[in-house]
Amino acid sequence: MVLGRLLKFLLKAFKVDFFIDEIKDERKIAQLKSLSTCHDETVFTVEAKILNHQNNSAKIKIGKKTMIKGILNIFPNSGEISIGNYCFIGENSNVWSQESVIIKDYVLISHNVNIIDTNSHELNDDERAVSVRNFLEYGHPELDGNIITSPIKIEDRAWISFNATILKGVTIGQGAIVAAGAVVTKDVPPYAVVAGNPATVIKMLK
Repeated sequence: MVLGRLLKFLLKAFKVDFFIDEIKDERKIAQLKSLSTCHDETVFTVEAKILNHQNNSAKIKIGKKTMIKGILNIFPNSGEISIGNYCFIGENSNVWSQESVIIKDYVLISHNVNIIDTNSHELNDDERAVSVRNFLEYGHPELDGNIITSPIKIEDRAWISFNATILKGVTIGQGAIVAAGAVVTKDVPPYAVVAGNPATVIKMLK
């Protein structure tokens, strides 16, 4: 009798906890959608994050049937992200923009990928020291200062494998493949396979 009551209590508690977690997940996904301009069929998972420091949903655009498991981050002073239809952004992948990151349709981005269109900090150490101090005391600056930025574009049907890094000013051509762990510092031709640090062409698919 006691065991039966305990079992009923545990089942009830489990259902309540599950229901609460489900509500939390729904609220989080609703918040992610409010921080971006997305299609009705855009999919966010509970692992996803959006850091929209501009509080402007028009600066992060996401297309139809695209799934976001990673992190989208635009800087307070500038930056925008546009992701097309039927794309996938894997878990723990970071897309950071202080200028512009454009990801076209059917692009597959694996886990732990970094796509960053900015140096994030000044090259001059005196300027960098002042910038870091001001950031720690007052938060993100309103102006870019002497930070170097340059747009990134990833064309249709490209595949970026896990642990790859795409740096500022790079265009990844249509159908290209970036191998796992590659660091891409210059443009990748369409249908090229690139690997290494810095990434170089190792094969052409067409």
